[in-house]
Amino acid sequence: MVNKIGLVGGGQIGGVLLSEIVSRGLARKVGLVDIKPPALAEGKCLDIAEGSPVVGRDFNYSASKDFSALKGADFVINTAGVPRTKRPDGTMPTREELLTINLSITDAVAAGIKKYCPKATVISIANPLDAIVYRLYQQLGIKKNKLLGMAGVLDSARYRYFVAQEAGVSVENVEAMVLGGHGDTMVPIRSACRVAGMSVEDFISKAKLKKIEARTRKAGGEVVGLLGSGSAFVSPAWSALEMLEAIIYDKKKIIPVCTLLEGEYGVKGYFVGVPAVVGKNGIEKIIKVKMTAEEKKLFKNSVKAVTNTCAEVDKLSKITKKKAKKKVAKKK
Repeated sequence: MVNKIGLVGGGQIGGVLLSEIVSRGLARKVGLVDIKPPALAEGKCLDIAEGSPVVGRDFNYSASKDFSALKGADFVINTAGVPRTKRPDGTMPTREELLTINLSITDAVAAGIKKYCPKATVISIANPLDAIVYRLYQQLGIKKNKLLGMAGVLDSARYRYFVAQEAGVSVENVEAMVLGGHGDTMVPIRSACRVAGMSVEDFISKAKLKKIEARTRKAGGEVVGLLGSGSAFVSPAWSALEMLEAIIYDKKKIIPVCTLLEGEYGVKGYFVGVPAVVGKNGIEKIIKVKMTAEEKKLFKNSVKAVTNTCAEVDKLSKITKKKAKKKVAKKK
């Protein structure tokens, strides 16, 4: 058990995180931040606090619309961002518009962390995942082992589930890794997929595996389409908690995380999903996975997609800075 865990965002993912952190007894106190009126953060915390005697957990909390609720947190899990939804006139915001909004939110999150819990280990779930983690790193100036993006755990879990269903076995029998960026270019590593230690191709045909891998890449969108509004929330929360528990309990667990690469896999300066040993110091060691020639090609393509997104982040950052300078100049 740690002293305090901070949560940014009290939506569906934040709500599951809050409930699970209490029921699992992971922290003495939880701090929840959400800007929504009238007092969503306070309401969600009070609801769980009033039920805590039923599950036998002592629960202390701080809740706020600003970032003061994060004060003194050992860990922060960031879920803050806006989804791509239709406007009242039926039009959709462009990718650039959505990225601009979410980067602005991310800057506010980074400022709040720096002010109230600068030594915290940060796990970010917010999308677009690769861009948000990249921006957090720029704004926080944090050690790379203390900033983790959650994507690979969820993508790999989806791959494992689909494989288990097709093979007719327990999900506990399936080991799998999905690497690269968190999007349509993600790479399910078939050569590393095992069913009870045996090759997945011993259980499922190549043609069906190809369909499973295509479904894995689009799995998030499939859930969104079925829900009608919003996105997956339980599975992302559980995935982030797997990462959190690996650190809290010093498990030294090898899990896929979005982390800063400094030459590993031939990549430098970008956050990409790769397997790593996760323990009390956060990311403790990056693991190199052997890939087939085709997997290497796909991984390289995924990295390119990540670098393109990060280039957009840098471009938008320059535009924002120019606008800020113009405002200052006008005031003078």
